Order: sequence, then structure tokens, then C-alpha cells
Amino acid sequence: MAPQRSKPVALTACAAAAAVAVAAVGGAFAVGSFSAPHLQIAVDRVLQVGASGRLQSSARSSTAGASAAACAVVAVAAATTAAGLRRAKRSYGAAAAATAQGARTGLRANPTAIFETTMGTVKAEIFLKEMPLTASNFIDLVETGYYNGFHFHRVIPNFMAQFGCPFSKDPRSPRAGTGGPKDGTSFKVTGGEYDGKTITRKNGGNIPDEFVSKISNSPGTLSMANTGQPNSGGSQFFLNVVKNDFLDFFNPRTPSKHPVFGKITEGFDIVKAITETKTMNDTPVKPVQMVSITIQR
Repeated sequence: MAPQRSKPVALTACAAAAAVAVAAVGGAFAVGSFSAPHLQIAVDRVLQVGASGRLQSSARSSTAGASAAACAVVAVAAATTAAGLRRAKRSYGAAAAATAQGARTGLRANPTAIFETTMGTVKAEIFLKEMPLTASNFIDLVETGYYNGFHFHRVIPNFMAQFGCPFSKDPRSPRAGTGGPKDGTSFKVTGGEYDGKTITRKNGGNIPDEFVSKISNSPGTLSMANTGQPNSGGSQFFLNVVKNDFLDFFNPRTPSKHPVFGKITEGFDIVKAITETKTMNDTPVKPVQMVSITIQR
């Protein structure tokens, strides 16, 4: 109802030392956790092999052990570099995967709706990521020009301004507030449970209720109007000018269920002024028209 209140080389001593060092800490590279204890193990292993003479390339010098010790530093440095490259490659791969996932789930900012009324311009963020079905329905109606020329048919100070009925093209129509989109019209959902699916409006141009994101009916929010029955929202919505949390679908103290799908970012004073215009039976005496609504992405 309307609301109620994301390079091999020759095997020299140093090369052999490097090989031993890598072998000594190979297990650590596999898990990317090369550390000080692994460094000590590598150096000790190189010194052991050097002392036994197994790292001498041709001449069996008495300084082989010392040479091996010197080579240990080079060896471990090479091993550490190799480990770093492996980690970098893994990190790059993870980042690329995260980027791809982000593209799939839509990391763009939410779109903005620009309302041009006879009383001024209002801008609002449309919660496409948070409320994809409801927002997709609204965006489709906007981009097909559905709302252009309608009038605010119900405004109440210190409460809200309601809009979106096709009968309100005639600001004096007694049917204003009772209409919706034509049955059989459809739109594609972007994001959420119905991502990529086409939703057909039915039973008076209505769409399924979307009780997903618990966003309260706070000042400046855009919220779906309905008849009070399940799945009875279509094109009508209202703009809250005060805190109306008793309209929240997740408020157990009230039967009202009005999901929020956007919030004013500019021009809240314009909406407040609309609610304060002189009325007769909650309808503005001087009609307030929605000249156009556009979507900015």
C-alpha cells in the first residue's frame, strides 16, 4: 500500500653450493615460507659438503671449505631470489583472479538517478548492488521514459512524497495512486539471485518482493510502495523526509514491508519542499511534475 505513516651454468664450486642450498631448503620454497632457520640449514649443509671436498671442481685445495662458506651466501641469495619469484608469481595470479572475480560481481559504483521536477533537481544513488531486482526494475522504467510527465500524487509533510503512478499524468485524476506498469512488460536483472534473468511484471504490473538488504526507511531514502499484499509493488515509490523505520520490512513491530532501493545525494531540500506544498486530500494543489528522470552510470 502507499506507506502508512572485488640459465644453466657450469658446475663450479659456487654453483654446486647453490644447488646444495636449494636442495636443503627446497621444501620451504614449496610453501613460500623461507626463513632464518632455513637459511642456517642451508649454510650448514654447504659447509659440510665443502669440508668433505665434494664441492671442489678440479684442484683439491685446502681452502675448499672456506670457499664453500663464501659460496653459501651466494647460494642462499640465489635460492631466496628464486623463492621470491615463485611467491610473486603466485601473488600475481591471485591478484588477477581477484580482479576477474571483481569484474564478474560488479565493482562499479551504483548508478545515480537525476530527477528533474518543476520544483528543482534531485539526485539519488540507486542501490543496484544492494537491491538488484528492485533497482533493475526502476532503472528499466526510467530508461524507457515511463516516469516522464507524471506528477507527485500524494505528499505529506514530516513524512514522505509519493510518485510513480501512470494515472498521475493527469494531476487531477481520481485514479492517481492506483496504477502501475502494464502486465507482460519485462526487464533484466543485474546482480543478485536473479542476475541475468528476465523478470516479467504481472498482476497489475507488479514485481517480486525483494527483502534482501536491511536498509532502513531513513530520511532521504527511496522506498517501494505497495498495497500491503505480497509482491504488489510495481512502479510507485516514495521519498522519506523523516525517519520512518516503522515501514521497514525487517521491523517485527509492524506489518508494513517497504524495501529501500536508493537514497538522495543532492536536493533533499527540494523533496522536503514538495512535501510541504499546499495540498487537498494529500494531493498538491499546484501540481508538481516529474519532467524527466535519467540514469547516470
